[in-house]
Amino acid sequence: MEILIDPSQHLTRELGSGERLLWSGRPRQGIIFRSSDIFMIPFSLFWGGFAFFWEFSVISGVTKHDAPSGFNIIFPLFGLPFVLVGIYIIFGRFFTDAKQRQNTTYGVTNQRIIIKTGLFTLSTKSLNLRTLSDLSLDEKSNGYGIISFGPVNPYSRIGGSSSWPGARRYAPPCFDMIPDAKRVYEIIRQAQNATTPE
Repeated sequence: MEILIDPSQHLTRELGSGERLLWSGRPRQGIIFRSSDIFMIPFSLFWGGFAFFWEFSVISGVTKHDAPSGFNIIFPLFGLPFVLVGIYIIFGRFFTDAKQRQNTTYGVTNQRIIIKTGLFTLSTKSLNLRTLSDLSLDEKSNGYGIISFGPVNPYSRIGGSSSWPGARRYAPPCFDMIPDAKRVYEIIRQAQNATTPE
């Protein structure tokens, strides 16, 4: 269930002198499927299936007769990290992504872009409108979209920025899955034009 929070309340304290909030919002809430899941779901099932089969085979004693007794402990421990990764990419990444978006607030002021987010602890990122480049919009048919602030890594189109732990740090800052994305995009463009000296 989506938690109804006024995003402007989270950003008011971030504003400086003479700074005005032009727009504030939050990403779409809950478990969502992205276009990158067309690739990630089959891959995660293949990875997880192989890891689970390996671990089950080792624990059930299918391979222990072919190795010295000391390897009977090492083999299950060797496969455990692959099982944990499999569990994460099959199920865990969806809950991690949902939690991250639940803790995220976006803002556009007359001076900058504000992204306030975090999984366990919140951090605030600011992007100056005057120096902002490579602004791009990826809009879906339902009006939700992603506004990226910087060059988009081709990997994010395949694997998604939320698919792997720590992958977000290599993706450009963005407004992720926001409603009425095109309108927000135009607000940013107008704010940029207003900051450009004549």
